[in-house]
Amino acid sequence: MKRLEIEVTPGEYAVAKLGPDAPVPAGLLAAGAAEFVSVTRTPAELSVTCRAGKVPAGAEVEAGLRLLTVCGPLAFTLTGVIAALANELAAAGIALFTVSTFDTDHVLVKEADLARAVETLRAAGHEVGVAA
Repeated sequence: MKRLEIEVTPGEYAVAKLGPDAPVPAGLLAAGAAEFVSVTRTPAELSVTCRAGKVPAGAEVEAGLRLLTVCGPLAFTLTGVIAALANELAAAGIALFTVSTFDTDHVLVKEADLARAVETLRAAGHEVGVAA
């Protein structure tokens, strides 16, 4: 895997699960909001990944996550990005949650694992920037 540039976004994130028929929470996808939000609907759930302070009421929540974003855009022909990151973090015993977008890939890890995750990814040859 080639060396990746990865940015750690400041602040806490969470993944929330709502019922499959739940509406997308109002204001979550507001135009002009320059922050990471992902909403995915499946036949079994509505899954929302967002800043911890914006978690929808009544959701099952996994909080205390930090967001690492691969600097993109990444070509659709590029293979193994998530596999490489997942393998490197798994070897260090770090669980992850991934979200892919048109341009790039995102990895969320527990806050308690962030320093080890950054260390692990740097040791694997990736450039990891950590914003204050």
